[in-house]
Amino acid sequence: MTEETASRAGGTIDRKLLEILVCPLTKTTLEYDAKAQELISRAAKLAYPIRDGIPIMLAEEARPLGE
Repeated sequence: MTEETASRAGGTIDRKLLEILVCPLTKTTLEYDAKAQELISRAAKLAYPIRDGIPIMLAEEARPLGE
């Protein structure tokens, strides 16, 4: 991300927050999907939702990736 914040509907996600968040299961970095409002863990094959600008970093709330 090259901007200070990532644009999203209804608000913004702080770039610094995205830099420090990791997958709670694998401890690997996450990718931000602005369109789907999700944080993607390729290692765990999960997508964590972002609701009202807050990343929900619970495995039971994550959706499996269909890769």
